[in-house]
Amino acid sequence: MTETTTHTTSARPYPFSEPYRLDIDPLFAGLRRDEPLVRVQLPFGEPAWLATRHADVRTVLGDPRFSRAAAVGRDEPRSFPHQWDVGIIGMDPPEHSRLRRLVAKAFTARRVEELRPRTRELADELVTGMIAAGSPADLVAHVATPLPIRVICDLLGVPVADQDRFHTWSEAIVSTTSLRPEVARSYIDQLLSYMAGLIAQRRVTPTDDLIGAMVRARDENADRLTENEVVHLAAGLLAAGHETTVTQIPNLVYVLLTEPDVWQRLVDEPSLVPSAVEELLRFIPLGASAVFARYALEDVELGGVLVRAGEPVLASIPSANRDDSVFPDADRLDLDRETNPHLAFGHGPHHCIGAQLARMEFQVVLETLLNRTPGLRLAEPPAALTWKRGLLVRGLTALPVSW
Repeated sequence: MTETTTHTTSARPYPFSEPYRLDIDPLFAGLRRDEPLVRVQLPFGEPAWLATRHADVRTVLGDPRFSRAAAVGRDEPRSFPHQWDVGIIGMDPPEHSRLRRLVAKAFTARRVEELRPRTRELADELVTGMIAAGSPADLVAHVATPLPIRVICDLLGVPVADQDRFHTWSEAIVSTTSLRPEVARSYIDQLLSYMAGLIAQRRVTPTDDLIGAMVRARDENADRLTENEVVHLAAGLLAAGHETTVTQIPNLVYVLLTEPDVWQRLVDEPSLVPSAVEELLRFIPLGASAVFARYALEDVELGGVLVRAGEPVLASIPSANRDDSVFPDADRLDLDRETNPHLAFGHGPHHCIGAQLARMEFQVVLETLLNRTPGLRLAEPPAALTWKRGLLVRGLTALPVSW
């Protein structure tokens, strides 16, 4: 039955609870069953609808009746006090498509496969260093952090020697409360200034990397990219291209090491790694909460509710990925899952442009660890591990392992 929406104080406070490790709030199961579109109030911004079922989340993310660009000038629902330009994430087609096309060729399946051998060499080098450091060692420091940074630096043409600086600045992209607003703003400004400097260098000394290609596109046809777009796009690719992968690699390993039978199965059957990565991506609720609301451009019926034009809707990807109507026995990690249309990389125009790159990096890291350290195990009990706080994503501050 279709209902009309009302703006009342009955909106549930959201997030429903503080993120705990990689657990998903049990409230989502009941919402998917009884109230798939629920009215919520985030710590900041106007009330919103929250979609929890797989089908509705796909609609919000992929249907052109829901707009990111319409958030401009609105008090967008969010978990943090500040609002600032999010670049391409805040655009709709065709403006969004214009920018995305210029970098998409760097992230095609073919281009990513060309990067696989070098990524394998790098992973082997980093695991060798971890083994040499002695057991126990921190997988975050030795492998999970340096590998994605080195890969994205090679792709973009960013000096690896600067990694400590831009890795620090990039936290501002995923911070909710981990940084004071003035510090987050300063970090973003420093990151943008840094990228502007690299772009200026490319004009003096052209290169064949992705930043060089973007500069050529800008200079050869100014209508295709503005200078500000080049700077913001390059900075966004650098930050997003490593920040979530740095966080997710330890999450994948943590889940496998807390499921020892699953780890041993992968040791015995390494050909299962690609499907295991997909299942881990589905299973792990990376996001601490739903972000980047879409605004209805017209009245839309969704989840049995009439969403009025101008109302914001948030999409819970972790909840969608636990929808039993799509994923039988969804709360179980199942390496034999035959179909896995998970939404870990989003859906629609804003589907993660680096999805293929991230997949490849996850596969390579797991294959390397399974081969080099088949006896890998947690060096501390799960309860003793510490988790990052105040970020858009969930992840471990360190992952001590032995082998």
